[in-house]
Amino acid sequence: MRYEGDIYRPPGEWKSYLLQATVGCSNNTCTFCNMYRDKKFHIRPMEDILEDIRMAKAYYGDVRRVFLCDGDAIIMKTQDLLTILDALYAAFPSLEKVTTYAGPRSTLTKSPEDLKLLREHGLARAYLGVETGCDALLKKVKKGVDAQQMLEAGLRLREAGMDLWVMILLGLAGRGEEAEERHILDTAAMMNQMKPRHLSALTLSLYPGTELYEDCQAGRFQPVTPMDTLREARLLIEKLEVDPLHFTCDHASNYVPLKGSLPEDRERFLAQLDRALESGAGMRPEWTRGF
Repeated sequence: MRYEGDIYRPPGEWKSYLLQATVGCSNNTCTFCNMYRDKKFHIRPMEDILEDIRMAKAYYGDVRRVFLCDGDAIIMKTQDLLTILDALYAAFPSLEKVTTYAGPRSTLTKSPEDLKLLREHGLARAYLGVETGCDALLKKVKKGVDAQQMLEAGLRLREAGMDLWVMILLGLAGRGEEAEERHILDTAAMMNQMKPRHLSALTLSLYPGTELYEDCQAGRFQPVTPMDTLREARLLIEKLEVDPLHFTCDHASNYVPLKGSLPEDRERFLAQLDRALESGAGMRPEWTRGF
């Protein structure tokens, strides 16, 4: 197993064998993200990827899950991805699923037939960083697609039969009641159309070296307060109509950990948030938070 640079994976993939198919992120312009700033995006040679699979077979023997790194393996040629998937399932008899991050712009380069073929060959789950459903905010943070394109990317993945897991960012709009409300209302509306099976709401963190951090330092961006993020989470949960929806807001970045199903746990979530808003009950101390 060989890796270039730091490797990132979704929290739920902690048991997965991490296979680096691409290096970095094909977009890598998001104003809030520092994950791949030290890498120049490129696709690894197929012979290296296949050799890594053989190395993993020799080392692990067998695995049940594989996550394709880095930030956008879906950008690879469909035939190359099929070759990787077939090699993985041939190498590991107990393999249950292969998962990956999916860049929205890269997803849109695939036809519905391509995506269905990838699903048939075992690409079971796609993680889509939506961040927001607000068109103006997507452009502002340089996500690389507009709201309609983001929605289309999510729909294509879901309609191909993939287990769609979406991530959004509380606090991304910055301080300001109107901007915050638009961000959350538009995000909830997009989710109600996209209908992912899983939705994780993370909280924005600012990192030196990112454009958004520099905007904050210069006074061009005013970050939300912890209580603002709780109000955003509350509004989001109120407006979500996807049924069923596995909902998590328990990432290390979040102030009040929430995890469960909607609509079944809606009232429990709202009650937890209300207690935190009223008295701070159940809130993580700032020093325990991270991204």
